[in-house]
Amino acid sequence: MDRDALAAVPEAIPQPSAPPRGVRSRNSLRALRSRPFRLYFAGQAISASGTFVQQTALGWLVLKLTGSASDLGLVLAVGGVPNLLLGPWGGTVADRVDLRKLLVVTQTTYGVIAAALWALAAAGQATVILIVVVSVLGGFVQIVDSPARQAFVSRLVKVDDLGSAVSLNGVVVNSARVVGPAVAGLLIVTIGTTSCFAVNALSYLAVVGALVVIRPLDAGPRASRHGGGVRAGLQYARRHQQLWLPLAMMALVGLLAFNFAVILPVLAKETFHGSGGTYGLLAAVLSVGSVVGSLGVGLIRHPRRTYLLAASLAFGACLLVTAGAPTLALVCVTLAATGVAGFAFVTLCSTTLQLHAAPAYRGRIMALWVFVYLGTTPIGTIITGQVTEAGGPRAALLVGAGSCLIASGLAALVHTPPNVDASLVDGLPE
Repeated sequence: MDRDALAAVPEAIPQPSAPPRGVRSRNSLRALRSRPFRLYFAGQAISASGTFVQQTALGWLVLKLTGSASDLGLVLAVGGVPNLLLGPWGGTVADRVDLRKLLVVTQTTYGVIAAALWALAAAGQATVILIVVVSVLGGFVQIVDSPARQAFVSRLVKVDDLGSAVSLNGVVVNSARVVGPAVAGLLIVTIGTTSCFAVNALSYLAVVGALVVIRPLDAGPRASRHGGGVRAGLQYARRHQQLWLPLAMMALVGLLAFNFAVILPVLAKETFHGSGGTYGLLAAVLSVGSVVGSLGVGLIRHPRRTYLLAASLAFGACLLVTAGAPTLALVCVTLAATGVAGFAFVTLCSTTLQLHAAPAYRGRIMALWVFVYLGTTPIGTIITGQVTEAGGPRAALLVGAGSCLIASGLAALVHTPPNVDASLVDGLPE
């Protein structure tokens, strides 16, 4: 059945229409011309900030409760277990149901989980076991929520503005990485950790409200129960180098280079003998660079393989420099550069996948994307926690740098089949 379903889908890769010469916009904000996307963008900006407020508070709380980087890695890892086990199946759900209605359900569920954590923390029950339970529950919701959110963006803008939309979607998350840790650090010092959970719970009202009123520009392909499942999605990705190459690179980089939730608290507390405010500062400067990197990718209409190679190489180089930076001030500078390169790479990968995936497979392709980016968290955080415990946070940064260099080597050495149009493999012509 999966093989037949795969054969029934046209092999043509959807390509953005080419505007007349002189009309193409290089404005990285051009997706905001779409009202549905503006509503979604505003709701996500508020909700994502709340998410990172809570994430920062949880990381700091776990480190205080356990005093161990290895334990921190294990606790953070459990949230990714559901995605590691079931992640690719979430895309099958996203390809078969109304994405807007699905997101209303998942975002509401996130809000309920956050509210329960808020209530229990206020009652003095904020234990490591509670954090594990909350992380696992959130992980199950993430299985369908993450690919649905990725695929939903393409329904809110014209195809020529998809690169800008993906870039701005990344800006939302990366801006939240700036705002969230900064707000969390302030709240932890002035009010207490419980207030961070309250902020997150209330923030979901914004995104749910936006989803209720949004009417997508594109309804997407008609939902079907006969479109094949995970196997069909894997076969489809394997047949197209412009899909499997970004996925393979992200698997390498995501496993070992994006475990900042484990590294930064230890870097702040043990290497520089700081407080929660120091951790918030490091997370914030990393995120400032992330915003710049994501916005920069928004200027690119069609990502090329060479761009992926360069971004991965730059990310690895920045991690190397950060690992050797001797002072807190210099680490802040290098972390900002790391954010630029690292999240330029992430946004380039995501944009490439969404531009080249056929609509009927977009949910499953983005589920694979979420799987290699986030689903590897249980393995990556455990490895990073152990490396950090044994050799310190600088050693963990060096390991991450190595994974980036291997990924860039893959992009440089991969063979382009002679029967494949090189313009598609190396990016669409601009």
